[in-house]
Amino acid sequence: MLISNWMTKDPISVLPSTPLSKCQKLMKLRGIHRLPVVDDDNKVVGIVSDRDVKSNLPSKATTLSVHELQYLLAEIQTKQIMTPSPVTVRETETVSKAALLMLDGKFGGLPVVDDDGHLTGIITDQDVFRVFTTLAGARVPGIELTLEVSTVEGSLKNVFEVLRQQGARVVSLMTQFGEGETREVFIRLQRPESVAQATAIRAALSEQWKLLEWTEVQG
Repeated sequence: MLISNWMTKDPISVLPSTPLSKCQKLMKLRGIHRLPVVDDDNKVVGIVSDRDVKSNLPSKATTLSVHELQYLLAEIQTKQIMTPSPVTVRETETVSKAALLMLDGKFGGLPVVDDDGHLTGIITDQDVFRVFTTLAGARVPGIELTLEVSTVEGSLKNVFEVLRQQGARVVSLMTQFGEGETREVFIRLQRPESVAQATAIRAALSEQWKLLEWTEVQG
C-alpha cells in the first residue's frame, strides 16, 4: 500500500505569485479542493485549499463593482492565503501513514514529494477511501461478517479451515485487536451459491465462535 500506487501524479500546482482569481478558476474547472504551491524549482512551499480561497473572497453583499472585484482578486496572491510549509509525505511511504497524518491533523490531502522536496503527487482523503473500499472488496456482493476470535496463535487458521470446508470464498479479511484475549475479525465473502450454503456457513462459524455480525451486502 505505497502512496505511489494511489496518489494523483503530477497534480496541478500554483506559484506563490499566482492570483487568487486563477486559483478559484482552477479549482472550479478541475473539480479539486486544494492546490500545492511550489517555487520555481518545483519544491513545495505551501498549500491552498478551497476554504482558503472562499474565506478571502469578497462578501456577496459587497458594494464593489465588477471591475473592482476583478482587480481585487488579481491583486491577492497565493502566498498571502496559503498554508506555508505544509505537512508532506514521500511516495515510498505507506497510505496508512498518510491516513494517520490526515486524521490527526484534520487535513483533506497531503502533497507528495521526493527526497529533495520536489512535488511528485498529491494524496487525498478520497484516495484513502478508494484504498479502503478496494481492499475491503466493497463492490463485491456477498456476506459481511464479524467474529470474536481468540488471540491464540493459529486461531485464524481454524477460521479459514471452516470456511474452506463450507466452500466459502473469502474476498477480504481484517482484524481489530482489543485489550483482552480476543479480537474481532471482519470477513467479506463472495455471495454463496445458495441459501442453504449461506445457512451452513453461518451455522459452522457460530458453532465455534461468537458471531457478532452477519449482513448480506449488494456491493
